[in-house]
Amino acid sequence: MAKGLTVMSVLLFVLVTTNKADMEGGSSGNNSAPTHLHFYFHDKVTGPSPSAVRVVNPPSNTSLTFFGMVVGMDDPLTEGPDPASKPVGRAQGMYVSSDQVRIGFLQAMNIVLTAGPYNGSVITVLGSNHVSNIIREMPVVGGTGHFRFARGYAQARTYFLDPEGLDAIVEYNVYVFH
Repeated sequence: MAKGLTVMSVLLFVLVTTNKADMEGGSSGNNSAPTHLHFYFHDKVTGPSPSAVRVVNPPSNTSLTFFGMVVGMDDPLTEGPDPASKPVGRAQGMYVSSDQVRIGFLQAMNIVLTAGPYNGSVITVLGSNHVSNIIREMPVVGGTGHFRFARGYAQARTYFLDPEGLDAIVEYNVYVFH
């Protein structure tokens, strides 16, 4: 009985201290500033070599929100808004039109960094992207390399949208604790 109480006390202590460390930010702590990444996302759906391709059409061609559409993407990320500016990575994943009332996507993407001090590392973003909002915020849910155990958020702001073809350039500010 005493041995059981001792084991239970130790487990309770470990659980309480682990939860406290998680709430305080663990080893990365909330006292340190997050890493800020800034880049431009180029979503090209038109032309002979698009970077985003419709995989599933909406079941109804009368939907004004494209509800049910699935798009796979491997979009270039650049330092500036000009597509010819210095490449810094790729946004690989998909977005699914998931709102029947207004245009909004469930966006699941890996931000694969290919330049700079985080070359080879990945930040994973998963969240709601309602493109009619001036600024959209999506959570960072993880990462690899330098961003192992990452958490934070990504803010997206449309820089350019071609109203005919729907090609877009989106400015991203990503804030990551890791």
